[in-house]
Amino acid sequence: MTLLKWIRNRAVHGMPTFSIEEIRSAGVCASEQILQNELSMLSANKTIANVYRGFYVIFPAHYVLRGSIPATYYIDQLMNYMGKPYYTSMLSAAELLGAAHQRPQNFSVMTVFPKRRVVSKRNVTVEWFYRERIPEECIITKNTETGTIRVSNALLTAADIVQYQQHIGGLSRATTILEELTEQIDITKDFKLLAPYVKTVVWQRLGYLLENIVGEKELSDKLYNQLQTSAIHIQYAPLSTTADNEYKERDIRWKLNINTDIESEEL
Repeated sequence: MTLLKWIRNRAVHGMPTFSIEEIRSAGVCASEQILQNELSMLSANKTIANVYRGFYVIFPAHYVLRGSIPATYYIDQLMNYMGKPYYTSMLSAAELLGAAHQRPQNFSVMTVFPKRRVVSKRNVTVEWFYRERIPEECIITKNTETGTIRVSNALLTAADIVQYQQHIGGLSRATTILEELTEQIDITKDFKLLAPYVKTVVWQRLGYLLENIVGEKELSDKLYNQLQTSAIHIQYAPLSTTADNEYKERDIRWKLNINTDIESEEL
């Protein structure tokens, strides 16, 4: 059996990805040099895509003209191959939750340390973020073309886009996403589950945005009450992590130095 026939056989049987170790185990190439030559040729003619070191995706016909395969098509299989827990995060999660009106340029994945080097960037660019632990209780699953994908729920997504504000385009962009997420956020159910994973200052910033920019007073009150009853020590911090520390006013309730102007972006 040739390597091409082996790949097509996998595709027919609903297995859209494979690793170089699986090819070696199948013994379809006479030598390592032949294997590498075949993989290079098949990658060049868009039969397969090398999306990570030693991990390949079989190009579906409907993505050939596009020239790339969306990460939702293979990310779950890739993370299983890497042996690491993960979830789709930030703008990518917001899109899957129906709260993004523009497809983000990069696909954001949250996983755990240690960091791993991504070799191939010829396909969709995956942007990697890292936690010590994954808050499993706040991960949901969504269906994809090839199975399912793990996605942060609404409150975790909100916390992430506030914490990593510099990576998504700033607090104005974050506010626009929050406006679309608020109906799905359940503070009462999810705050205690997420409290061990999210820094206090992130809750402060999120509460301020919900109350003063998004106009969700009831939701912000619930968050404020959770912070008060959790006996979490709150101290003053800047609202924006990217602006200068100089500020014109302070928000006493959320203990934030307001060091930037925020306007919700047009949807």
